[in-house]
Amino acid sequence: MTRAAELLAADLLTVARAAGLTIATAESCTGGLISGAITEVAGSSEVFDRGFVTYSNAAKQEMLGVRAETLAEHGAVSEAVALEMAVGALIGSGADLAVSVTGIAGPGGSEHKPEGRVCFGLARRGGDTHVETVEFSALGRSAVRAATVDHALDLLIGAAR
Repeated sequence: MTRAAELLAADLLTVARAAGLTIATAESCTGGLISGAITEVAGSSEVFDRGFVTYSNAAKQEMLGVRAETLAEHGAVSEAVALEMAVGALIGSGADLAVSVTGIAGPGGSEHKPEGRVCFGLARRGGDTHVETVEFSALGRSAVRAATVDHALDLLIGAAR
């Protein structure tokens, strides 16, 4: 875990604790790194409910309720799937906030879905769901995953404030 992720996770826990919010994650390309960053901080059990690591499309469907039609129409790396992942994480948990990530960490990618593209979802119980795509570029697998963790933690901090 990077120093930035350590600091962001600690900040997230402080902000979420003060707001009385709990958190869930739904991760694909990060394979649990966001959950790992959060739970690395002592006291995380006060705000972290659970994490879903849904690397395969089958896992996204079975654990988070992502629709087969959404996957077929948009592909796994899409804002539509990120939205359904975030909502599914809220439904499948007791959390107040959920962040989701699905992307192409690399190597590889295509003209239409290049390496470094990550789609994020952020859902709040009783509130709106936000989606966005970030193009981190072909930084290399580890760097894309680290940047994704940092961005997801930033999104959660913003939502918890």
